[in-house]
Amino acid sequence: MNQDESGWGLATRAIRVGHRRTAEGEHAEPIFPTSSFVFGSAAEAAARFSGDEPGNIYSRFTNPTVRTFEQRLASMEGGEACVGTASGMAAILAACMGLLQAGDHIVSSRSIFGTTTVLFTKYLARFGIDTSFVSMTVPGEWERALRPQTRLLFLETPSNPLTEVADIRAMAELAHRNDCLLVVDNCFCTPALQRPLELGADLVVHSATKYLDGQGRCVGGAVVGDAKRVGEDVFGVLRTAGPTMSPFNAWVFLKGLETLKLRMTAHSESALHLARWLQQQPAVERVFHPGLESHPQHELAMRQQRLGGGLLSFQVQGGRDAAWKLIDTTRLLSITANLGDAKSTITHPATTTHGRLSDQERAASGITSGLIRIAVGLEDLEDIQRDLEAGLGRV
Repeated sequence: MNQDESGWGLATRAIRVGHRRTAEGEHAEPIFPTSSFVFGSAAEAAARFSGDEPGNIYSRFTNPTVRTFEQRLASMEGGEACVGTASGMAAILAACMGLLQAGDHIVSSRSIFGTTTVLFTKYLARFGIDTSFVSMTVPGEWERALRPQTRLLFLETPSNPLTEVADIRAMAELAHRNDCLLVVDNCFCTPALQRPLELGADLVVHSATKYLDGQGRCVGGAVVGDAKRVGEDVFGVLRTAGPTMSPFNAWVFLKGLETLKLRMTAHSESALHLARWLQQQPAVERVFHPGLESHPQHELAMRQQRLGGGLLSFQVQGGRDAAWKLIDTTRLLSITANLGDAKSTITHPATTTHGRLSDQERAASGITSGLIRIAVGLEDLEDIQRDLEAGLGRV
């Protein structure tokens, strides 16, 4: 970041950081859809490959469009370095592969994306990396789960789909007292609402597919942190294994970042209004959103996040049959497991996002058969409520 950029606000960084105009003088960021780059001489090629000279080599690990996205997101998160990945799961995998080895131990929140749980328990375990799962909001469980081999603490906050909130600063202090790293999935808040690195976290991971894009167009991910761990260790995995972001997707994410602060404010405001409305519906047993005063970590969320975010969930009477009936009654909301879109989405976590977990794992994570998740989009709030009213009446 240059000296001028260091004083910019978040919205300005989201629009301006990382763009270095080419000789054509373009105003918007260009896309570089090329597999490789041409060198001026054999000596220049050798210098690039050895790292003695900076510059582009091959789009698996050096591409100007991807680099612009990486520099911009790193600036917004307050990190020194960022690597763009092919998906959010690729970001988590690359971080683990770059920082861990056989015999290491992870302590993770139970309240994480179901596929992340599968990655830890099924795939990392094959390579000798063990994981213990604990309650995100009970610090004593984290301390009791620590081992001499523990190298990494992992959490997402707010969680999906119950919007539990972890104390990032306290978790960072616990990690560092025990020579561990804290990795925070910031997918649901984004740097527009929450910046974990400023609270002591070591790395931030993203599914750029969600709010960073904002319109459900592309799949991608990112890891943000310091120059050594991310710029060298995690980048090394990307350079070698190749789960990298494409130039076109990076360009789409750049366009998404430009409106991120405005969108996250709108998502959050509508979600809070909808959550309060749902609390008044007879068929609804409980509503989960950090902005509600009834939320167990409401006070912490309001200190740690700028707003409550666009994700909410609620439990209806009647279990799975009632939840499915309500979902099938909707006509405006999209029945899809993605989130962070301009279009509101609705899903049944127990049979979609967390469907690969065992009954015991879902129960431990609080995923009941009557739970419904909504990612509130940018439609008029009255239309979203009207779409839910018919289904709530049938429940």
